[in-house]
Amino acid sequence: MATANPLGQRPRFWPRAVLAALVLAIGGLWFAWPTLDAYATTAASFGARTACSCRHIGGRALSDCTRDFEPGMAMVFLSEDEDARSVTATVPLLARQTATYAQGPGCVLEPWAQP
Repeated sequence: MATANPLGQRPRFWPRAVLAALVLAIGGLWFAWPTLDAYATTAASFGARTACSCRHIGGRALSDCTRDFEPGMAMVFLSEDEDARSVTATVPLLARQTATYAQGPGCVLEPWAQP
C-alpha cells in the first residue's frame, strides 16, 4: 500500500530534470567547443577571403558574393568597409575575420591572434 505524502506536496521531479538537462548541455558545449570554434574560424576566414575577392577583384555586389559560399555557410554574415577595401565575415558569437584588398597580393586575411 502506498503511503500518502503527509504534507500533500508533489515530488520535485521537474527542477531536478531541468538541472540535469542544463548540466548535460553545458558539458556537451564544453566538449564540443574546440570543434565549433575551429569550424567558425574556418568559415569566417573562407567567407572573408572569398567575398573580398568577389567584391574587389570580380567587381560584384557584396550581396551577390554569398553565392560563392560552400553549403552550410548560412551563418556567415558579411560587411564591407569601402574606404579600407576590406570585407569582414562574422559567425555570430563565435568568429570574425577580415580580408583586405591590396594591389599585387590581392585579398589578404588579417593575421590570426596567437593563443
